This record gives sequence, C-alpha cells and structure tokens, in this order.
Amino acid sequence: MKRAIPVVVLSIAGLVPVWRYEPSVGGTTSSAEPASTPSASSSSSSSSSSGSSSGTVVKGTTINTDKGPVQVQVAFSGDKITAVKMLQQPNHPQTTAAVPKLVAETLKAQSADIDTVSGATITSDAYKKSLQAAIDKNAKSSSSSSSSSSSSPSASASSSAASTKTVAGSTVNTSKGAVQVQVTFTGDKITTVKMLQQPNHPQTTAAVPKLVAETLKAQSADIDTVSGATITSDGYKESLQAAIDAKG
Repeated sequence: MKRAIPVVVLSIAGLVPVWRYEPSVGGTTSSAEPASTPSASSSSSSSSSSGSSSGTVVKGTTINTDKGPVQVQVAFSGDKITAVKMLQQPNHPQTTAAVPKLVAETLKAQSADIDTVSGATITSDAYKKSLQAAIDKNAKSSSSSSSSSSSSPSASASSSAASTKTVAGSTVNTSKGAVQVQVTFTGDKITTVKMLQQPNHPQTTAAVPKLVAETLKAQSADIDTVSGATITSDGYKESLQAAIDAKG
C-alpha cells in the first residue's frame, strides 16, 4: 500500500499538463474575432465621406429648337456657378462639340453673357436661355432664403433696410415686338433682371444677356446700346427705367 501512493501521485501529476493545454485551443479562436473589426469601420467611414455634398442644383427651362430641346442643370455654391450639366441637347455632332466650349465659357464668365459657338448658333442661343433661367431661379431662391432668415426680431432693422422687391417695368411696343423687363431689387441694388417679353429674333436673343450684364454692372438704365439690336436695346432701357422709377 505504501508503494501504491507514489504511483497515484505521479499519475495525477502527469494529467496536469493535459488540463492546462485545453484552454489554449479556445484562446486562438477568440483572438481571431477582432481581425474583422478594422475592415468594418473603414467601410463605414468611406460611405459617410462619399455621401457628403454641398451647394444648390437648379434646372433651367427647356428650350425647344429646330434641332431639338435644350435644357441645362446648374450647380451653385452661393451665387457662384460650380458646374453645368446638359439634361437635354440635340443629337448632332456640332452640338456635341459646342457644349464643352459653352460650359467652359459659363464657368469663366459666371453668367449667361457668353459668346455663341460658331456652327452651333441655335444650340448656343437655347443654352444661354436655359442657363439664364437657372441663374434667375437661384437668385430668387437665395433672396427668398436670406429674407426669411433675417426675419428674426434681432435682425428686423437690417432686413427692412435690405428688403427684396420685384417690379415689372412697362411694356414697350417696338417694330420688332413687345419688350418688358422684370427687375429684382435687394435694398437699392439691382440683383436680377428677367425678360418677361422680347422679340423672337436671333439678334435680340444674343443681345439680352449683354444688356442684363451691363445693367447689373451699372446699376441703372444708363447702359450702351447693343450693336445690331438697337430697337430691342432702346425698348429694354425704357422698360428698365420704368421699373426703377416704380420701385421708388
């Protein structure tokens, strides 16, 4: 019996390493789980960054031409034109070649007062009309949001001093057709000019953006007549002056 006791003790001692080895198997499986965490977090951060955007996107009016409809979509950052996209355009090689030039000129001029692309006059004129419509919409939206944001009691004095008002000038009948402008004022400043009526004539179409640009620059009806569109220019200035007088 005395010899049996050491044998039992040695047998128990031999089993101890086996018991200690088993948990290490479970340890390798648990350490493998966190390896998937970094990939999940990186994918979530990339999706959130790709979804961030700013600015305003405005669609211009659709202009129907002999070649087909033309419509632009303009992205603004405040009043700045940051991008122009064609939503509709004629399926024609000259149009395809002209559009990049028109967009580049728009981004440079920051207005619809750009040159017509040679060989694509119809598309160019329609592009400028749709572009001007988008610019007018953005200006109207900006003035509306600014006036609403300044309606708090603390800003009541400043909002009354810089209120927005839109006035239609008188209709001036010319030998080419009726001419009428609509002018938006912010305080005493002319911020937007829109044509309500104008002759359906290529020279008028080309002249209007120049007249509007000169008006915004001069802040009055004292502007130069556009060469080749004298009748329209005179009618424009008369209607513009009437709107300025009506504003008071």
